[in-house]
Amino acid sequence: MTTYSQPDLDALPALPRDDDGPLFAEPWQAQAFALAVRLQELGYFTWSEWCAQMNAQIRAAQAAGDPDLGDTYYEHWLAALETLAVAKGLTTPGELTARKDAWARAHEATPHGEPVLLEAAARG
Repeated sequence: MTTYSQPDLDALPALPRDDDGPLFAEPWQAQAFALAVRLQELGYFTWSEWCAQMNAQIRAAQAAGDPDLGDTYYEHWLAALETLAVAKGLTTPGELTARKDAWARAHEATPHGEPVLLEAAARG
């Protein structure tokens, strides 16, 4: 049985949050957050590994010129998630690229105002 411990959100001081927990401006941000938490729950990485990867991603972005205004936090979250997923053998860079391309095609094939569904990539 896998032992699960609640993620220490205080270990991520830049995390957009209020007294009730994390804040998300877009649905994908909540999904990326939930995916990282779930992968940690399942034992694919520890929360300490996650925090170290997140901090490394933010430092790299800042070194590349990110002004660190808080609006790119979940972009760093997603990049850290992709990096850890590849490092842990959960996916490959090629699979990530193929999935991103499929979502881009789905977005282009979806009429304005309708939900974007991955199946739409086949129509586009």
